[in-house]
Amino acid sequence: MEEKKQKKINGSFPLQLHHKLAERKKNKNLRTLPDYFPKYDFSSNDYLGFAKVKSITEKAHDLLKEESNINSATSSRLIRGNYSLLEKTERELAAFYQSETALIFNSGYLANLGLLSSILTKDAIVFYDELAHASIRDGLQLGYGRSYKFQHNQVADLAKKIKLQQSKHPNTAIYVITEAIFSMDGDGPNLNEILQVCKNTNCYLIVDEAHSNPIFKLKDLLSEHALNDVFARIVTFGKGIGVHGAAILGSEKLKAYLVNFSRSFIYTTAAAPHMAASIIAAHRHFEADKNQLSFLKENISQFRSVMHQLNLQHYFIESYSQIQSCVIKGNEKVSQAAAFLQEKEFDVRAIKSPTVPQGKERLRFCIHSFNNPSEIEAVLKNLAVYLTDY
Repeated sequence: MEEKKQKKINGSFPLQLHHKLAERKKNKNLRTLPDYFPKYDFSSNDYLGFAKVKSITEKAHDLLKEESNINSATSSRLIRGNYSLLEKTERELAAFYQSETALIFNSGYLANLGLLSSILTKDAIVFYDELAHASIRDGLQLGYGRSYKFQHNQVADLAKKIKLQQSKHPNTAIYVITEAIFSMDGDGPNLNEILQVCKNTNCYLIVDEAHSNPIFKLKDLLSEHALNDVFARIVTFGKGIGVHGAAILGSEKLKAYLVNFSRSFIYTTAAAPHMAASIIAAHRHFEADKNQLSFLKENISQFRSVMHQLNLQHYFIESYSQIQSCVIKGNEKVSQAAAFLQEKEFDVRAIKSPTVPQGKERLRFCIHSFNNPSEIEAVLKNLAVYLTDY
């Protein structure tokens, strides 16, 4: 019977892939698509609640009236997919983010792949924070140069490693990439110190703003007038902005380079008009109404205050952002903790290895402008109950 079953697996699905799935299941980290979402959202990236704002949709619809092709860009931008609304969106983004130019990509993942794979030529070197997320690592793997990680947020380690490589390769272009807010820990680097290291060593700084945008603007995280010293910035719109897509911000020369060498930009259908319209509408909405940003920052403060009142801070990774992570070691144990909270209608998700290092599994709490004080207090009190037994 077992032999027949084995043959069936071989015949309908590659045995090697079956074994990989079986290994995931054994390690309690098999991913499945959720079909139920608890009432209280502490897991989505919709930090400002913009995904639910109907006026953004209405304003986007008005912008679409200017376009003849409203459902699709019809081709890549280098063929027939470059249209006036898309260029208008890029101009508004450049102004909003105080950048010389903006170039839209269909997602943040594709933006990182397109940027990093194209600049990492055979004679280039990239240093990246060891906790950089998947799209950064994947982009580096597609490049031809060398990449090295540095210790998380450790500027001295970065400087030492740059000095070592420059002594070996004195005429090599060196890039440094980090995130303004890290997606799993919720913390951020001292960007002024990293930028100073880059200036001292003639390196080029790249900052991924996926989880900081637009809550913590890069100009507020850097010294005055330092924005122009950043080589490239990646901003995404599917999180705090509440729509979809991404853009790479930088100089005119960088934009020209990407248009010529970024494969994830060149060889794909351009962003659809409704995506461009939504990006404009969401940014205009943010500019016109900062109430949600204030609510979010108040909720972050309250979350941290209640955490300390309940003496839970020792379980949490230090963070002042909207991402707060409670470490519970082991895939099975952290999954049980998430299930405990979800049964009480709190949508808190377990982040398991290999997404995070083994022994660093955690519950990741994403705080939003629309979470009310009673929800925040209740979810942390329930967490405290669970951890007492844990």
